Amino acid sequence: MSSSEVNRTETPKTPIPGWYGLEPDDGAQAEDPYSAFKSLRENQPVNLTPEGGWRISGYNDIQHLLRRAVAGMRQTDGLIPGQNAPLEGAGVFMLMQDPPTHTRLRKLVKKAFTPRAIEAWRPRVEKITHSLLDRVAASGQMDLVSDLARPVPATLICELLGVPTEDQDTFTDWTADATHGLLVMRGLGDEAMVKRVEAASISLFGYFTNLIEARRGNPSDDLLSVLISAEEDGDKLDPIELLSQSIGLLIAGFETTIGLIGNGLTTLIRHPDELRKLRANPELAPSAIEECLRYSGPILATVRVVHEPTMLGGYEIPTDSEVVALLAAANRDPEVFEDPERFDVTRYAKGRDTAPHLSFGGGVHFCLGAHLARLESEIAIGAIVQRFDEMKLVNEATEWGASLFRVPGRIPITFVDRT
Repeated sequence: MSSSEVNRTETPKTPIPGWYGLEPDDGAQAEDPYSAFKSLRENQPVNLTPEGGWRISGYNDIQHLLRRAVAGMRQTDGLIPGQNAPLEGAGVFMLMQDPPTHTRLRKLVKKAFTPRAIEAWRPRVEKITHSLLDRVAASGQMDLVSDLARPVPATLICELLGVPTEDQDTFTDWTADATHGLLVMRGLGDEAMVKRVEAASISLFGYFTNLIEARRGNPSDDLLSVLISAEEDGDKLDPIELLSQSIGLLIAGFETTIGLIGNGLTTLIRHPDELRKLRANPELAPSAIEECLRYSGPILATVRVVHEPTMLGGYEIPTDSEVVALLAAANRDPEVFEDPERFDVTRYAKGRDTAPHLSFGGGVHFCLGAHLARLESEIAIGAIVQRFDEMKLVNEATEWGASLFRVPGRIPITFVDRT
């Protein structure tokens, strides 16, 4: 950010520290954090907590931050916790880098995530999804997480990386455990979780090392081969960069997609009129996914570090401050979204002028896997809505998984197969 931005307000406001409805360790907020977000946004959208941390909750302030701040985490942070973790180059993952390093890494990697490259996987995602629904159709009951939301991204990412079928279950378990490293890295999670994360990290490190070596001698059309061969003006990923981007992309996109599909279906079931609207108009699937992302996305917040004094909402954020941007609060900002507390699958339909949600972040760190997450979710949610009728949640409250993200652990439902 340019230093001139500090002068947008001559006399910065002085924040009064407070939680404003977001009490630490309040279990009741797991099911509904949005009421507390609303209280914070209305009382102090740029907030300094009693512990000294900065949080912002208004759409325009967050969009301003995402477009101008850079590092998502301090560069001393690592992706895998533990000083003796084998992946010492984990901090090379582009999410943790500022330009120009971030720019270079993203340019090399993004070729594998273009809309055209991702769209080519549509037939395979459809086949995976229909196969999963076939397995449970006769029983009239299923767990939306273990029977659909988890295996869709798990199977696809394994195929994208060229992981052999016989290794997919083990590989998926490692990935699920390693994803919790994002919790441990921020000082959360118990000792058992730390041990699982470190064990999974070691396993993924070794597995990817061998997989990359095999692909160098026998390239294919999978994602790993694309990353190995990626080149821009003579520049290529070095071995540590390649390993870091491969594992980082895997971890960043796995659990969040589970959350998008699981939360999206839960929200639809709880809004039967919108569910019927989507079933009657399958072409609304892309709009419905965007609304699921806005209304109940898996990522509640993201983190940025400002490297210069920065003005947000009349408050001066000091240099090198870590700022938590509450994306889910911004996505329900009434100054930007009409009737934001209403779930509406037509909100992003063609011809409607609606502000983009911020669930994929923004600026240089805009989610590289957005196209893939949208494709998987559109197909998975669209297919089950069209095939199964009378879907009912077995439990009124959601059983949340142990995650830094808003990801369900189980969602048992009953249904009637329409085929």
